[in-house]
Amino acid sequence: MFTARFPELKRLFDANARWAEEMNEQDPDFLPGTMKGQFPKFLWFGCADSRVPESVLLEQKPGVLFVHRNIANQFHPEDDSANAVLEYGIGPVGCQHVMIVAHTGCGGCIVAHDSPPPAPQAEETTTPLGRFIAPLIELRHSLPAGADGVNDLILANLRRSVENMTKSPAIQTAWELGRKGELQHIYVHGMIYDMASGRLKDLGLSVGPEGPVSLFDEV
Repeated sequence: MFTARFPELKRLFDANARWAEEMNEQDPDFLPGTMKGQFPKFLWFGCADSRVPESVLLEQKPGVLFVHRNIANQFHPEDDSANAVLEYGIGPVGCQHVMIVAHTGCGGCIVAHDSPPPAPQAEETTTPLGRFIAPLIELRHSLPAGADGVNDLILANLRRSVENMTKSPAIQTAWELGRKGELQHIYVHGMIYDMASGRLKDLGLSVGPEGPVSLFDEV
């Protein structure tokens, strides 16, 4: 019997049991089939915010999305964890679309927006969180004076992450292999999730080996 000390964890275990039972009732072969391997076409680079659960808001079952999440959906060129997920995702896993997804009301961007500018020759912060969010604070203070607060920072951060990713060795190598016909074409997309409406929105920030691409047919 689950200990009474942690009722909040018991609720999660109970919910998991119900979910597993429902899945097995709907399709008895589905969960055992996931043991055969994963073949997602989508790599989701998102924020760690608990209000932006990718599989829930996209209404997808296990196996559809390969996922990496961090504070404020940042892609830093020197971030080994993010680069490893990217390399593995578009390589052995076989993802074709990399979706970098920002969201409204981003807590990381709010903190960065409200932080003072870095002092000249200031000592580097010693905490992992401080080091990770430092580039976001610098970006915030590099925006023009008329910038629209947090919203402009969210968009600027997204554009920078898309740019950083398209310049990464993993994407550049994949694009070169794609041009030679040795790998499927890989696309990087910058999108935003609007928490108030629950809708995922394209921002026209999609890039492939041929350059910028549109997700919609011209009318």
